[in-house]
Amino acid sequence: MPVLGFGVYQIPPGQTDKAVADALAAGYRSFDTAAAYGNEEAVGRAIRTSGIPRDDLFITTKLWAQDHPAESNTRRAFDSSLRKLGLAHVDLYLMHQPFRDVHGQWRAMQDIYREGKAKAIGVSNFHTDRLVDLIEHNEVVPAVNQIEMHPFHQRSADQRVMAEHRVQIESWAPLAEGRNGLFTHPILKGVSKAHGKSVAQVVLRWLIQRGAVVIPKSVRAERMAENLDVFDFELTDDQLAQLAALDTGSSLFLNHRDPVVTSRLGSYRVPE
Repeated sequence: MPVLGFGVYQIPPGQTDKAVADALAAGYRSFDTAAAYGNEEAVGRAIRTSGIPRDDLFITTKLWAQDHPAESNTRRAFDSSLRKLGLAHVDLYLMHQPFRDVHGQWRAMQDIYREGKAKAIGVSNFHTDRLVDLIEHNEVVPAVNQIEMHPFHQRSADQRVMAEHRVQIESWAPLAEGRNGLFTHPILKGVSKAHGKSVAQVVLRWLIQRGAVVIPKSVRAERMAENLDVFDFELTDDQLAQLAALDTGSSLFLNHRDPVVTSRLGSYRVPE
């Protein structure tokens, strides 16, 4: 799995073809979408139009929480995603939310994995208690857990547990969508100046040095190229310590342990 990919969350379907085409032209080969994003068809179209060999690409999509019976509904949802993408397989299939019958969903995902239609399976938004429960009561260990992870919510304890269970941590919203004044933060600006890089490049480099996979999103071609250009410098121990001090320990987006959030996400249905 490439350590740096391209996310398409919140990119409208009508803009996704161009965004993915521009990202491919910039050099991205890993793309992250989801049934809930509504743009799987556009991602698939852009991939086919590019002419880039399928084996050179790493495609991730996600399963939304399913109604009972979870196993048959998971299979139907996966087949729908595969059809929209126009692919024979995906490289990574993630359970998008830790809600409804996660064990039933995971059993179906294990079958999909064994059949080779998903080269790897994983989860998203799982806190470590739910992750360990899933691991201990099923056969296949999730390859990835994609979670909110950025300078203001660093997830160090979560990452240690994932490492113990050989689960790769992946950051969504690596740039915190610019919240908390990320792009003008004095510490981040100071580190960026020291390296002659942008704040975004510093944050992405910091996450990669921490062992995370990152999937920044942009619809601007120049930003796409900038976000890829993070492999020619390294943060010092002192700079890493400066960034560590920014952690608030709290989500800037959604607390998946909040009953209101649980109810809202658990009751949402993704149209097929």
